Amino acid sequence: MALLVQKYGGTSVADPDRVRAVADHVARTRRQGHELVVVVSAMGRTTDELIRLANDVSKVLPGRELDMLLTAGERISMALLCMALAELGVPASSFTGSQAGIVTDGTHTRAKIVEIHGDRVRSALAAGRVAVVAGFQGVSTEREVTTLGRGGSDTTAVALAAALGAPSCEIYTDVSGVFSADPRLVPDARRLKQVSFDEMLEIAATGGRVLALRSVEFARRHHVPLHVRSSFTWEPGTWITEEETPVEQAIVTAVTHDTSEAKVTVARVPDEPGIAARLFRGLADRAVNVDMIVQNVSSHGLTDISFTVPRADLDVSLEVSRGMLPAIGAAEVSCDTEVGRVSLIGAGMKSSPGVTAAMFETLSAAGINIEMISTSSIRISCVINVDHVEAAVQLLHTAFELS
Repeated sequence: MALLVQKYGGTSVADPDRVRAVADHVARTRRQGHELVVVVSAMGRTTDELIRLANDVSKVLPGRELDMLLTAGERISMALLCMALAELGVPASSFTGSQAGIVTDGTHTRAKIVEIHGDRVRSALAAGRVAVVAGFQGVSTEREVTTLGRGGSDTTAVALAAALGAPSCEIYTDVSGVFSADPRLVPDARRLKQVSFDEMLEIAATGGRVLALRSVEFARRHHVPLHVRSSFTWEPGTWITEEETPVEQAIVTAVTHDTSEAKVTVARVPDEPGIAARLFRGLADRAVNVDMIVQNVSSHGLTDISFTVPRADLDVSLEVSRGMLPAIGAAEVSCDTEVGRVSLIGAGMKSSPGVTAAMFETLSAAGINIEMISTSSIRISCVINVDHVEAAVQLLHTAFELS
């Protein structure tokens, strides 16, 4: 029998009817002769509700206690799914992250997986049972309950697939795969049959919300093919593999967007060696994930440094940057929350000149000003005013004939 690891997101198990639908699908898959490990997220918006409840109780949220609270959501899902499977006559056992042997570092609310033992999961499979594992959580090397951050259930599933030697990992969600753009903005966006790991990493990093970035990184590192599918239609979706997109396909694979970042500018910084290093070391020490960075051409020995950060990290970024003004000799720090990013992704861009020019011409013709630019071999990203993001995505999707 082939081993399958399946992950079901919050919308897939959002209510009792959806839980029963997932149980039916798991039962059918098992009848086909497969061993099954099933990873589940919390039901619907349970995690958001738990965070809201915590904020209603206290303005001080210790990381340890927040992790203890948030892991309750996935435990509810795993127990309910096992009950639904029992009614169908399918033997199943539920496991928390710690019971499944998912060991993490000690960073609360955004822990990283260190290793997976998985002995109890293997024992359940050997006994002919479906192993249902709570996603998003683990236990630290100090034996504390931890969570893996947003999208952590994806990472749980991929990590288990790698540890157990599964040939692939199925990610079930509320969309039928990875699309050439967000279908909510571009109704004629097309579903992609296959995407390379490198392309998917760029899609996830620039606003694609189908898969968590860390899960794709883990899959690439451990050579675990991913199959993104809909739990509402059960139709074949998008495969993410090590193979690049065939050359006969479009040069650009997808247009992505992100409106969850803010821009910080440190003005009139001395143009001297080591200044930028001190600034970004200070941000790194506070676990701020800096994305795009632009340093202006020096004038009279001074320059401006602008960078983007997740909006959730803006307050910390401003605190660190302003606190370092005397040390680095800069004048002031400002921020702009009315920015968004639009990106072109495609492995075919490596050997195709003219993509950058076509992107800039498309935005220019629509009167959309570019504030920052960042590139890689398979990506071009532009920071623009947030009010223009939707139009930019639609225009670029049309310009590169991705429908």
